[in-house]
Order: sequence, then structure tokens, then C-alpha cells
Amino acid sequence: MSTAICADWYSAEELNVPEAIADWLMEPASMTQRFERCCRKVSVEPIFEGFIDADLISHERQQLPDSERYWLREIILYGDGIPWLLGRTVIPEQTLNGPELALTELGDVPLGRYLFSRAALSRDFIEVTYLQQLWARRSRLCLSGKPLLLTEVFLPAAPIYQANHASVRA
Repeated sequence: MSTAICADWYSAEELNVPEAIADWLMEPASMTQRFERCCRKVSVEPIFEGFIDADLISHERQQLPDSERYWLREIILYGDGIPWLLGRTVIPEQTLNGPELALTELGDVPLGRYLFSRAALSRDFIEVTYLQQLWARRSRLCLSGKPLLLTEVFLPAAPIYQANHASVRA
């Protein structure tokens, strides 16, 4: 997912998302934790982590403060070794000060494990899209008032597509 998803984003109501899918897409807590209820082990494979110039995130900049550089992290999240999610996190450089600098050192640690262990976390919005038969969501999260944009694309084997999937460990 080396480039931003160029799509129109909507609220779940605007897109008329089926209820079982919307339950996943609108998950207010950590998607990592939700996935952990569906498998024995969640793991992350980093694809890219590093600073990029602002012109490389043209479609995402409107959701973030202006910055000369942004930290970009792209990963594949696996459930029991099966790829379930592509994740893309864009963080303005000015967000990365104090404890938030740890966001540049996550490696194979799921973002949700870091974010949802912080008391000063809020979510401004969740938007959804359906693209090439895959559901995706994006949200702006704030750590101590400092924003980042997270885009998550649910891959075909993800539990979101299993209509009667029990949310319990196998």
C-alpha cells in the first residue's frame, strides 16, 4: 500500500454498510484487540517506516496539520499467520515529540497496542469506503491532542467478512 488510498470516504450510514460489517468498521476500541479475540496470535510485518515529504500524502494532508515531513508507517497485520489487514499511519513530524516519539520505533509491535495503552487518546472520526471488494476505514486519532491518521484495509481473509464469525478465540 505504498501510496494513499485515493477513494471517497463516507460515514457508515452514508454508505449503507451492512450491520455486521459496520460493527467491525466502527469499532471504537483497538482493532488489534478485536483481532486478538478471533485468533491465537496477532503479528505485524512492517513494510515501510520512515519520514516522507508532504507532497507524498496529498490525499491525506487535508485531515492533518501542515508539516514539512510526516512519519509514514505501513504494515501487514496477521491473525495466526494469515494476512488480515493493511495498515497505513501518517503522523505529522510535530506530533512526534515527548513520549509520542516512540511511534517511530514500533517495528513489529501493533499500533493499537501502543495507542490504546495511553490515557490521553481520542478519536475525531471514523470514515469508511468499499474499494475493489475490500472494506476500509480511516480515522484521525489524537494523543494528548496531537493528531495522526490511520487507514486500515481489511484483506479478504479478515474476520470482518465472515458473516457468522464468533468473536472468540479458536
